[in-house]
Amino acid sequence: MVDTAASSAPPRISFVSLGCPKALVDSERILSRLRAEGYDIARNHAGADAVVVNTCGFLDSAKQESLAAIGAALKENGKVIVTGCMGAEPEQIREAYPNVSAITGPQAYESVVAAVRAAAPAPAAKFVDLIPGEGLRLTPRHYAYLKISEGCNNACTFCIIPKLRGKLDSRPAADVLREAEKLVKGGVKELIVISQDTSAYGLDIGYAASSWRGREVAARFHDLSAALASLGVWVRLQYVYPYPHVDKTIELMNGGGLLPYIDVPFQHASPRVLKAMRRPGNIEKTLERVRAWRAICPDLTIRSTFIVGFPGETDEDFDLLLDWLKEAKLDRVGAFQYEPVAGARSNDLGLEQIAPEVKQARWKRFMATQQAIGEKRLAGKVGKRLPVIIDEGGSGIVKGRSQGDAPEIDGVVHVATRKPLRQGDIVNVKIERSDAYDLHGVAG
Repeated sequence: MVDTAASSAPPRISFVSLGCPKALVDSERILSRLRAEGYDIARNHAGADAVVVNTCGFLDSAKQESLAAIGAALKENGKVIVTGCMGAEPEQIREAYPNVSAITGPQAYESVVAAVRAAAPAPAAKFVDLIPGEGLRLTPRHYAYLKISEGCNNACTFCIIPKLRGKLDSRPAADVLREAEKLVKGGVKELIVISQDTSAYGLDIGYAASSWRGREVAARFHDLSAALASLGVWVRLQYVYPYPHVDKTIELMNGGGLLPYIDVPFQHASPRVLKAMRRPGNIEKTLERVRAWRAICPDLTIRSTFIVGFPGETDEDFDLLLDWLKEAKLDRVGAFQYEPVAGARSNDLGLEQIAPEVKQARWKRFMATQQAIGEKRLAGKVGKRLPVIIDEGGSGIVKGRSQGDAPEIDGVVHVATRKPLRQGDIVNVKIERSDAYDLHGVAG
């Protein structure tokens, strides 16, 4: 006797998403397409009809994590489809796992869905109406990443992103804004704007205007930011290169609708190292820009990332970086020890590789220096009342974030409350104390 209920059950797909928020958005788009075609999403590989692994290939350590995830999926499930940045160079995957079902590159949504169909045929019925208008998301309900472009035109010697994801490819402003509207309608309280180079948005399409809400909006960093700021939710900008035209957008952070927060990948401060990285190397101009931004928006939080131990980095270069850090007084900072990446031009510069123990020692000094700076910056918020978005609701002590804290990468605010608070609530919090990375306060 045939179990008709079992035979009519939709195929189930297990999913692994690795890497940065930009890859997470790719995963959300793939999952939305699969659900629209009637697939179910499985929690475990073993019970699924196929597995999709969205890989990261930015660093060799990330590649190893991706290969391990592929291996684990194959061990539990024989049908594995690989996509993402590592898929742009499939040889390494095929060499390690020749029996994967299919390999596609990043942003290859159609190819991924086609590979899933081949591994586990789609059900006859489509269920588009069951998918929320904003699509399926892997972030909590109250915040979402909004990707405005793909690729990058920069030629940083340590980076292979342009090789993996191509040149800058900006979305029309109206498309971005309509997606943002859907997200807000679906309950999102915070939009996090991302791309490889956010402030270069629109350059590739000549800043072409498109129609939104009966008016033309140019595909320009400032114009898009201003339109997003009009939606009445938190709007946070990440991956913003410090081009001169960014100054105008900082004005929107001083009561103009954008959060007073900017994430800028400075990477280093030594002109010699920056030149080897193929990055802008005038550190005095960069400091002037930081000072100008703070003059425009005194409450601005500046986050950045740096690389220590780049090939050829001398003790003098590193000391210059620490001196710059003390001068700039950035609020939130992350640092990475340089890793040689296969295919990156930094491998062929003829510069001396820094010994692992030297890189580790420099990284520790860097982090200790920044921790002292960050603690002072946080201490300056004690006694203030700050709006806080709640990430983990409840009563007693709950967790949230101030406008100066992006999810996953920055600190949190520990909020004491008698009244139960829900995830996504935005409340005023009196800050009573701070520590190395977090704030502590009372709601109300």
